[in-house]
Amino acid sequence: METTPPSASFFAQVSQDLMQIGEETPTLQNVVERAVEVVPACDWASVTLRRRRNRTETVAASSDVAVQVDQLQYDLGEGPCLEAAVTGQPRVSNHLATSQDWPRWGPRAADIGVHAILGIQLSTAEEVLGALNLYSGTPGAFGHEDLDVADIYATHATNALTAARMSSGLRTALHSRHMIGVAQGILMQTYELTMEQSFELLRRYSSHTNTKLADVAEYVVTHGALPDSHPELR
Repeated sequence: METTPPSASFFAQVSQDLMQIGEETPTLQNVVERAVEVVPACDWASVTLRRRRNRTETVAASSDVAVQVDQLQYDLGEGPCLEAAVTGQPRVSNHLATSQDWPRWGPRAADIGVHAILGIQLSTAEEVLGALNLYSGTPGAFGHEDLDVADIYATHATNALTAARMSSGLRTALHSRHMIGVAQGILMQTYELTMEQSFELLRRYSSHTNTKLADVAEYVVTHGALPDSHPELR
């Protein structure tokens, strides 16, 4: 039985819903939960993000089933979400039990109850973020229409994740600037420094101890001074 493809207005609403949260972790969880609604053939969904040193990590999942089959890919070093995250090409298999693409992962995923997979890369013009992994317990579940819908949805998911990261980064930057300003005020009063001298003291301490400037400022705000062992204060 054929299903009617989602309309442009439907995706506009989905995009708006994904953008509402504004924080990375809950946005990602919203992405996987909505994926099961947007792609009817999908029973379970997860998001794999690339980390430093070529590590991959499942950062959100709609169920433990998705977490299990994702982890199996990381352990075996093969699977569709790993390939989608690297190559950029969608990866689809509707019969994992007999998969020739992933001969070790496919049959073991089928043993867990996952028989079909659709993996879509999440990427911007600047970087590859990871992959959206859509799983089904039904062999032959994913057709061409599901691939088209998933591809559009992945674009909205990427936009939401990028916006959430930007929002989080701005909040962090504002908080850091505020903490540095407060720390300067404390140092000015404690050590009778000018504003410029207090900032230079923070900067030198940050450099000498290989500590982030914001973390140094937070220490000063919490303790009322730099550590007594700092050579500039002797």
